[in-house]
Amino acid sequence: MKIEILSAVPEIFVSVINSSIIKRSIEKGKVVINLHNLHNYSDNKFGHIDDAPYGGASGMLIKCEPVFKCIDELLSKEDYQKIIFMSADGVKLNQTISNEISLLDNIIIICGHYKGIDQRIRDYYKTYDISIGDFVLTGGELAALVLIDSIIRLIPGVIGDATSALDDSFMDGMLESPQYTRPAEFRGMKVPDVLLSGNPKLISEWQQNKSYEKTLKIRPDLIDGENEA
Repeated sequence: MKIEILSAVPEIFVSVINSSIIKRSIEKGKVVINLHNLHNYSDNKFGHIDDAPYGGASGMLIKCEPVFKCIDELLSKEDYQKIIFMSADGVKLNQTISNEISLLDNIIIICGHYKGIDQRIRDYYKTYDISIGDFVLTGGELAALVLIDSIIRLIPGVIGDATSALDDSFMDGMLESPQYTRPAEFRGMKVPDVLLSGNPKLISEWQQNKSYEKTLKIRPDLIDGENEA
């Protein structure tokens, strides 16, 4: 997968993409991440990319020119399957969306900053707007990192144990069952006997039951939504 990131502060990404799973995915040749500094596409000698919004609203907006210039340059070399804009008013990110995006070959992610971006960017490129929650961040960079991490770990060959990602919470519409590792007893707390039994059928049944109980207690909306469907 190729990921092109447009940002006013691309340095935010550097430490994260050079760490852990994302770094390994790049080293394995599974993912290519290119950072594009929007200031390099400014239409003025000072490198400014923002201006005050029409109508007297507060804050500053990223202008059309630098974003159009960068995206048009990318599109002149290759077709991109999705142009994503990280925005608080987008569709809320969930596992289904991450699964779908992980199957794509190349995407562009636009990170807003300041007050956001000129609406004409979203309209012209028919952006797929994604939110990571009902709150506002200083910019779209942190949200983009959440999205990137959630999709990269699903790409075959990125995680050593392929079944690990399949067992994650939300993969089957439920929260993951409780997990335990060695030692079998710690400060008087014991690992459930069934997990030590070596019986795959009993273990699977226990995990399914605990997954349901946990989801019902913490996220009953997931079960209600399933019943409504």
